[in-house]
Amino acid sequence: MLRRLAVASLLAALCVPLVRARSIPSDPVDLVMVTRIREEGLKRSQVMETVQELTDVIGPRLTGSPQMKRANEWTRERLAGWGLANAHVESWGPFGRGWSYERSSVTMVSPQVVPLIALPKAWTPGTPGPVRGKAKRVRIGTKSDFDRHKGKLAGLVLFLSAPRTLRAPERPLFNRYSEDDLQSLSHFDVGAAADNDGDEPRRSRRRFQRDLAEFLAAEKALATMEASEREGTLVRVMGGGSRDTEGQPGVPALVMAAEHYNRVLRLIDKKQEVQLELDVKATFHDGDESSSNTFAEIPGTTDEVVMAGAHLDSWHAGTGATDNAAGSAVVMEAVRILKALEVKPRRTIRVALWSGEEQGLLGSRAYVERHFAARSDAEEARRSKEGRRPRGALTIKPEHAKLSAYFNVDNGTGRIRGIYTQQNAAAAPLFEAWLEPLRDLGATTVTNRNTGGTDHLSFDEVGLPGFQFIQDQADYSTRTHHTNLDVYDRLQKEDLMQASVVLASFLYEAAQREERFPRKLLSPSQLGPQPTPTPEPSPDPDADPEPEASPSPSPSPAATPSARTSGARP
Repeated sequence: MLRRLAVASLLAALCVPLVRARSIPSDPVDLVMVTRIREEGLKRSQVMETVQELTDVIGPRLTGSPQMKRANEWTRERLAGWGLANAHVESWGPFGRGWSYERSSVTMVSPQVVPLIALPKAWTPGTPGPVRGKAKRVRIGTKSDFDRHKGKLAGLVLFLSAPRTLRAPERPLFNRYSEDDLQSLSHFDVGAAADNDGDEPRRSRRRFQRDLAEFLAAEKALATMEASEREGTLVRVMGGGSRDTEGQPGVPALVMAAEHYNRVLRLIDKKQEVQLELDVKATFHDGDESSSNTFAEIPGTTDEVVMAGAHLDSWHAGTGATDNAAGSAVVMEAVRILKALEVKPRRTIRVALWSGEEQGLLGSRAYVERHFAARSDAEEARRSKEGRRPRGALTIKPEHAKLSAYFNVDNGTGRIRGIYTQQNAAAAPLFEAWLEPLRDLGATTVTNRNTGGTDHLSFDEVGLPGFQFIQDQADYSTRTHHTNLDVYDRLQKEDLMQASVVLASFLYEAAQREERFPRKLLSPSQLGPQPTPTPEPSPDPDADPEPEASPSPSPSPAATPSARTSGARP
């Protein structure tokens, strides 16, 4: 009984139940501050200078690579240079070895000489200079296929995937939400509300890829090729091999433009002998297996915090512009705007630039585990090396009660059109009020739907209010996402300026509201044994009584929280 009462008390402290959603009024919005944010963000924006440094100058930022470490340091320096406090890099890990590549050249040398477009998978080895081998199509879908290929693969370039079927495009390459699209999105999709666990299929694929890498290395295959998932000679490529210093990286593994891949397979099907020359220079970076996130703050007057974040890491085919230098630059620009306006927030405004997102939200989950809440099976999940998500009971840490809300930006270059509440119905009236003075910028929609795939989940899954914005797709899913076209030229300047203004407004409103942001309810089954609170010391009966404090003067109406005047110098 006492245990149940303790859990009930903890839940009451951690959460605002959803049944109160209708009784939660929207806060008065500080329109003077919104006007000033718009003025600074739309007339004196630095967002494109920031994103160009991250893309053109630093380049792709694969977690663990020298470029990622450089990005951590540059963002720390830039945030500190703008006057933010406590700008620092916080390490987490172990992540594993780093990797980078300098060159990838693939040429068909027979029956014709043709340059082909192909890029290596991350964490796979390069070649020892230019090497040549015969192209061979093979089908290896399970471990049971290994035996029939044993002893037959040495020196060959293995084409592993089926040819891509290329059809006439059925949708535009660049797309924005229409009013009908946003109206549809605002309606809750009951069928999508269930939590579908895709963990085991992903772990199974990872186990097979590890077994395949070991098999191909033992068979001395020269390299492997797979067809890109995009067409138009776009190469969409991510990881392979192993980040584990003791793991088997396999053989050089590349992804080839679909049109070029299909041509090679057609020649093989016509019994033509296709000879390829490969020259891939890739480097593993051993030694420091940790990675880092970057943080900085605008200090508040209370011990509570609001956060905004974006992942700073990227894949390596392009320069990680839309995924996610764009989001990182928007987060940095939002706090630059607020700092330029000399805001004095009630809550500290903290920005976070994550690493390891592309490998499974690793940087943000490590931060949440260290500061807010830890799963009982977190260490076991890390040791499994199969990408298993920890799902054990939560132990809540003291900082959990201090975080009011977290806002994430990670859906490409498109402008913000609204926000997902993650089924936190109590958030909806607040967001609707905050969006009202931004409607003319195109930010209009609040949906109670969930969205996934990025770092707000690290907060949401431990009972903290974590949110991702609705953004125009632009050409994110058609051209840039994880491809060699994810470069500066695909960024939309006006969209990034708009997104920075929206985020700055949300951060300010969340920092200034009188109450902590409403939370979803954590169920008792999600919580493990909680630390016993330290009891308050008993008063000394022999001590002199405290003098009675004189009453504080009543604040003027302009200074009351409900009036919501700008917390900034004029």
